[in-house]
Amino acid sequence: MKAIVEAVSGGYCLAEDVGVPVPHPGSILVRVYAVALNPRDAKIINYSNAPTSLGGCDFAGTVAKIAEGVTRFKEGDRVLAVTFGSDAFDKTKGAFAEFALAEEDICCHIPDAFTFTQACSVGLSMATAGLALFQRPGLGLGMEMEEANGETVLVSGGATATGTMATQLLKLTGYTPIVTCSPANNALCETYGAAACFDYHSPTCGPDIRVYTDGSMRYVLDCVTDTTSMKMCYAAIGSSGGSYIALETIDTKVKYTRRDVRADWILADTIMGNGVSMAGTYGRPPSPEHREFGRRLFALTETWLYNGSITHHPLQIENGGLANLAKVLDELKFGKVHGKKLVIPLLAEEIISTA
Repeated sequence: MKAIVEAVSGGYCLAEDVGVPVPHPGSILVRVYAVALNPRDAKIINYSNAPTSLGGCDFAGTVAKIAEGVTRFKEGDRVLAVTFGSDAFDKTKGAFAEFALAEEDICCHIPDAFTFTQACSVGLSMATAGLALFQRPGLGLGMEMEEANGETVLVSGGATATGTMATQLLKLTGYTPIVTCSPANNALCETYGAAACFDYHSPTCGPDIRVYTDGSMRYVLDCVTDTTSMKMCYAAIGSSGGSYIALETIDTKVKYTRRDVRADWILADTIMGNGVSMAGTYGRPPSPEHREFGRRLFALTETWLYNGSITHHPLQIENGGLANLAKVLDELKFGKVHGKKLVIPLLAEEIISTA
């Protein structure tokens, strides 16, 4: 098959003679119709050392083959899934290929009203937002309405793909999401459930949020994760302290400016449960509790997609298939894409969206 793999010299390259992965017990082989690109795909190359490994995380398509023990799916089912490519220990994992492997419990059926290009954009955002909000070392929020009780949670970077997903999840589980974003994206964030939007360009953004929340806000998810955003989030957290979670390594100098704030960061890779083999701060031990959460989360995702409780981030669809993927990744890497999730169709759509 054709696939985008990690090149020996670094970066990605198109390979045309890659073996089709063989599904292992509990997994499915998917004929990939569309893939989505994420900042992780551009950054992982700097930290992994996995030449010839498949790249990519987000994909959607039809089930081509099921392995032993699979009961939720049958051949021909339309599915979305998330995986974590550029893995030195399992080079068959990855989304950027004509066929990709998915774990039965970390994927879900997709409604007929969703095209594959729409569906492929959901998986990684869902995994990231879910872990950041509802697990440790994330915020550890409860997912039941009575636990939420309308409590306000700040999502910094509300117009990012993870930001809009987090906003939807917070609203769906009984919290009151507020966000930071550019004023041009206020309407967008509000459509996803934001109760209030604050301009992250403003030098008083943090204090303004603190005034709005009467100094009582305890929880922040920072999808931007730079020093400026972290300082702003710290200024927004109330006088009794709270929790701050990021999606990338955090500035330790800012971290210790408030001893009443618990600050940490997450890797979505841990939702697979088998740990992360990268060196340094990116390494993670096995986390079966995250795998169990992932199983629950993707079962709920299927329900939410079918009943319309969640939807995808705005998309920017790029043509050219796998041959164009490396170029599009460069656009993402160098900050040429804003407010959109990049998606590349690999095969023609079978179902036209009505959404």
